[in-house]
Amino acid sequence: MIHTDTVVIGAGPVGLFQVFQLGLLGMSTQVIDVLPEAGGQCVALYPDKPIYDVPGVPRCTGRELTDLLLAQARPFLAPDAQGQSPLHLGHQVSELNALTDGGFEVRTLQGLQLRCRAVFVAAGAGAFVPRLINVAGLNDLLHPPANVHHHWPLNEPCAGAGQAVVVAGGGEEAVLTVLDLLTRAPADAPASLTLLHRREQFQVEAHLQEALQTHIDRGRLKLALGMPTAAELDSNPAGQPALRALTLLGNDSQEHRLPLDVLLVRQGLSPKLGPLTQWGLALERKQVSVSPCAFESSVPGVFAVGDINTYPGKKRLLLCGFHEATLAAHAALARLHPEAPQHLQYTTTSALLRQRLGVSTAS
Repeated sequence: MIHTDTVVIGAGPVGLFQVFQLGLLGMSTQVIDVLPEAGGQCVALYPDKPIYDVPGVPRCTGRELTDLLLAQARPFLAPDAQGQSPLHLGHQVSELNALTDGGFEVRTLQGLQLRCRAVFVAAGAGAFVPRLINVAGLNDLLHPPANVHHHWPLNEPCAGAGQAVVVAGGGEEAVLTVLDLLTRAPADAPASLTLLHRREQFQVEAHLQEALQTHIDRGRLKLALGMPTAAELDSNPAGQPALRALTLLGNDSQEHRLPLDVLLVRQGLSPKLGPLTQWGLALERKQVSVSPCAFESSVPGVFAVGDINTYPGKKRLLLCGFHEATLAAHAALARLHPEAPQHLQYTTTSALLRQRLGVSTAS
């Protein structure tokens, strides 16, 4: 059980700025996100597309904005004395329970448990979860096949090297993954690479389709056409379930066996509210209703900021999310420390704020 002042659910741009604001006001924070890296939809959906409406930043990509926000929040994301990072990626919140002392207990599907005094939901349009291949045995949450990935393992930058890799998907995400694998150095490249899709046409721009066809013509890439209908499973040396082959129903109405060492499912992401609907929060059209002055939900102590919330006059813009995170942090401070005077301080003049940021008064 981890004890902290606050928990932020969502590590997208607004969630990361929420961490910064909470840290600046002296509150400890733990952050949870279902994706394997920070950035939310900015990184998951448009990492390399330009953004033009962030104040003071004329142009940046989704990934660049995430890197800037991570750098800004870094003083409040440092590991604790035991080396535990407060940023918990690859975790989906399953339970949010109010405690009799006014605090909350937060649990994830992956077993993380936290106790806190305030919660900030910065979940965007919901938890971005991968679109799955609907075949028995592939999507077991408790015992998933060890060689089926929806994201490459972060600690294995050369995952798939020397193996028979199958990439499943028909959109830009799958195609760019294949093209990236084809540019690897020989020592890091797959032994064979297959792109699995239901038809020969892909939902990508013409130049990407042409690049794919070039690699297919040169024999560097195989194309497997059909719908997966069954999975052939056994165990790996560690005793974990492992996928050995897929059965495909081909366009010729015949079944075909596709052997593999690694399956990388790249069929896009889909936002799901999931367990959030069971937390007792008042919802309006799948968004959390909040007060427009503190961005507190119908459950005292639970705040919602960014695209996940709604209130009169709401605009779904990044800069509005940053504004909401700032006011929500000040409201939480007043809730956690009602006895303390609420003096507004500025980073340009406050020695205390500069100390929390880890910068000298002369900087």
